[in-house]
Amino acid sequence: MDFLKFLMSRLFLKNLLIAIAIVVFISIIILLFLRLYTRHGQALSVPDLTGLTISEADSLLTERELRYQIVDSVYNSNVARGSIIDQNPSPEFKVKENRTIFLTINAFNPEIIRMPNVVGVSLRQARAIVQTAGLSIGKLTYIPDIAVNNVLQQKFNGNVIEEGDSIVKGSEIDLVLGRGLSNEKTAAPDLIGLFYEQARERITHRYLNLGAVIYDGSFEDAEDTINAFVWKQKPDFNENNLMNLGSSVDIWLTADSTKLPRSGYELTPSADDRDEGFENF
Repeated sequence: MDFLKFLMSRLFLKNLLIAIAIVVFISIIILLFLRLYTRHGQALSVPDLTGLTISEADSLLTERELRYQIVDSVYNSNVARGSIIDQNPSPEFKVKENRTIFLTINAFNPEIIRMPNVVGVSLRQARAIVQTAGLSIGKLTYIPDIAVNNVLQQKFNGNVIEEGDSIVKGSEIDLVLGRGLSNEKTAAPDLIGLFYEQARERITHRYLNLGAVIYDGSFEDAEDTINAFVWKQKPDFNENNLMNLGSSVDIWLTADSTKLPRSGYELTPSADDRDEGFENF
């Protein structure tokens, strides 16, 4: 009875109310602190840093109370050296204050690799070896030799380059090939509707060289050239019009799809690019 009487006493009720008030007060303080600490409901928009230098990006990120870290570098001759070419998170992504933005920059110096040896192999094999090494096939020159489409010399900037020589990654390697003792010929491929790289590859598949590349006025900036496709070629596609191996094919590029000569052409062609008539090379 005395315990129940104590629970109903004014002193107990007063202390209970004080205790409840203290707990509520402390809870409110903790919630307010957590809200301020985490900036609940607030997020910062990541700016687009591509094309900026590190100093420019540093100033922009500092203004937004963000940090950055350089995690990788690649080399692209078409982009200013030292500029940012990729970022994570991407532009406009929402992040909290002090978030680190991971950057990939364009290297100041190109990557140097060792030249592989393609002398003595077929053009088909040489193309695979060169591309695997991070290089590309440049001009093809044919001379009389018993080994048809066999690589006789590998050249860079007009000079013979030996296996193991240092060379900038992405460089074009010119090849001297045998055309046999007879006068082998091939036809110009159909390039209409192909993107630039597709057209270039199909030309080399026919053992020909890319000649002049003419752009029309449909390009507003350099990025438009990525979507450039062939709307005209010289000589025209004709399987009966044969050319000497190593001859040049000129192409005209545009970003205007209305220049396609007929609706049957597509910008993502699925035609087979395999060599025709040279299966043994």
